[in-house]
Amino acid sequence: MDSCRMPANASKCSGNTMECFMVLSTPAQKISIGILCGLFGTMCVFENSLVLYLIFSSPGIRKKPSYLFIGSLALADVLASIIFVCSFVNFHVFNEAGFSKEVFLLQLGGVNTSFSASLSSLLLTALDRYISISRPSEYKLLMTRRRAWTALAVLWVTCATIAGLPLLGWNCCTLDSACSELFPFVDDNYLSSWICFVVVLLGCIVCAYAHVLWRARQHVAYMEKHQAQAGKQNSRMRMDVMLAKTLVMVLAVLMLCWSPVLLLMIYSIFGRLSDRLRKVFAFCSTLCLLNSMVNPIIYGLRSKELFSSLRRVLSHFRRQLKAPEESPEAESTHKSSVIET
Repeated sequence: MDSCRMPANASKCSGNTMECFMVLSTPAQKISIGILCGLFGTMCVFENSLVLYLIFSSPGIRKKPSYLFIGSLALADVLASIIFVCSFVNFHVFNEAGFSKEVFLLQLGGVNTSFSASLSSLLLTALDRYISISRPSEYKLLMTRRRAWTALAVLWVTCATIAGLPLLGWNCCTLDSACSELFPFVDDNYLSSWICFVVVLLGCIVCAYAHVLWRARQHVAYMEKHQAQAGKQNSRMRMDVMLAKTLVMVLAVLMLCWSPVLLLMIYSIFGRLSDRLRKVFAFCSTLCLLNSMVNPIIYGLRSKELFSSLRRVLSHFRRQLKAPEESPEAESTHKSSVIET
């Protein structure tokens, strides 16, 4: 492996750079991490895959830019779950350190790309809700499917480029700079820049949703006052208000799950982390899977269109199960068995 300027606690690692970051020291800790990753990861992949299926199997839903952005969020969560669980469990539970610097940075870049795309998808959804509520008469002209797909393409390319910078050369081995205490081969300056990027995204999302909630409160007051005169308009506004509240719940869960990780990352840049805090960081990292697992549940409970699509899929599945029992072959077999009896 390339020689890097390791953090201060690297002297305890017997010279193996990768072992410096394997902070889980007891079987109980490794089993706990394995169970959390296995449970959250499996549920996350299943739930988000179901959301993707419900969106893209329903022509009426997949034509709406709002659900294209939600589909992008679900896709990012699926990719993050698969890449994160495989690399995280392989590294911390099975202590596999035989892969090269490039392979590790590729895995880390995949996780960073997925999380950044998930956060950016929430930002696009916030802007979509902002336009829908603040300029409802011009919404269909401003937010077209073509613009939505273009925005998603720019989003994913930008996130992949930023996440791939360490693999392209911005790492502490190539630059001979100080490595992060939390991630092998990652330069502290790059980690600081990535944290700033994430904080800017979160700030933009919070500002957009603050305005959305303010306008939503105005719409609620309007609906209560003019409910009898504008039924159709109130119905559309009520849908916008419900979707806005749903996405705010998604944002609240996102902040709750990722705040511990981001705070520890920031602390690692300005201070020295103890072994105990590094173990805490490893366990807090699994909260990203919990976040990805909760998002589809919120969609299912709050989105009437997705819930209706799910009911249609379940009804179709039940009819498929009943079809063999009600087929002529099954009926004739049943009659013959009765005659023989």
